[in-house]
Amino acid sequence: MDVSPLSHPRTGVGNYIRGSLLGMAAAADGDEIVAFAPASPAGKREIERSLDGVRVERRLPSLPLAHAARTAWSRLARPPVERFVGPLDVFHFSDWMYPPQRAGLRTTMVHDLVPLHFPQWVHPRTRRMHGAKYRHAARTADLVFTNSEFTANDVVETLGVPRERVRVAHPGVGEEFAPDGRRAELGRPYLLTVATLEPRKNLQTLVDAYRLLDGELTLAVAGAAGWGRAPELAVPGVTPLGYTPPAELPLLYRGATVFVYPSRFEGFGMPVLEAMACGAPCVVSSHPSLDEACADAAVRVDPERPEAIAAGIERALAERDELVRRGFAHAERFTWHENGRVHLDAFREALP
Repeated sequence: MDVSPLSHPRTGVGNYIRGSLLGMAAAADGDEIVAFAPASPAGKREIERSLDGVRVERRLPSLPLAHAARTAWSRLARPPVERFVGPLDVFHFSDWMYPPQRAGLRTTMVHDLVPLHFPQWVHPRTRRMHGAKYRHAARTADLVFTNSEFTANDVVETLGVPRERVRVAHPGVGEEFAPDGRRAELGRPYLLTVATLEPRKNLQTLVDAYRLLDGELTLAVAGAAGWGRAPELAVPGVTPLGYTPPAELPLLYRGATVFVYPSRFEGFGMPVLEAMACGAPCVVSSHPSLDEACADAAVRVDPERPEAIAAGIERALAERDELVRRGFAHAERFTWHENGRVHLDAFREALP
């Protein structure tokens, strides 16, 4: 399994990869699972930190200019991946590279098709890299995994991948996301959002909605700088927290009065489940890409209307107890063990 994205500080894709590995290791029945990534020395250290506690074999060749090397390897289509990892039954590649292989099942993961649908929302390098990967995956992958039925349908309709080659492996919720435990203290009650500071996450509209509230709550924004125009966070009552390591997120979720996720488009929307599992009532964009993350356990709002988001927050405050109850019940349905089982069963079924 290619774990190259773990060479950067973990956000959504990295959390999914790590969770899938945990689930596969737990669901394995004599299967040998190998985490593989050509990475720079610093990237290799980041991968090792992310894989701490994950019981899989690691083959992480260290090399300088790792991104350029992975890109060239994918484009040149040689040498085969077996030269570095030995014989294999399945090679599962990520968004970051698609090297060749001699034999075995070829599979990949598509988290979303944002670079194709909304190229203005991503960095040009992301657009080029992912666009090439999508075309290659549609042509060569025996199986394409997605994190939601929404994205599965998108892959079929947009990339033309036959539905029988697509599998849905929903994300799980780690055991650390639970209502009991330490809570973040930000000086006064707070609303929370967790998202990279980029246009797709729609944080400027959330800030505009916050201005419509009575000011009794702080708005805490946990997320690293992304690409494109950043939201204006130098606003009274708004607290930018910057990148928040995964280990600190449960504390923030537990302490939040309301969790707000106004994203314009997602592959799934993992922070929604994490917030629910920690006992935070959720206000979430009404875009259909978030339906599976929410079910009936969140207040849904038009993400383009600040007044709708503000009204949704007020409703969540009024209906907090019921939303928390529904959120717990919904989040319990999603486990990394099940995610790993889906992957392994699909591999076994597709192998000759």
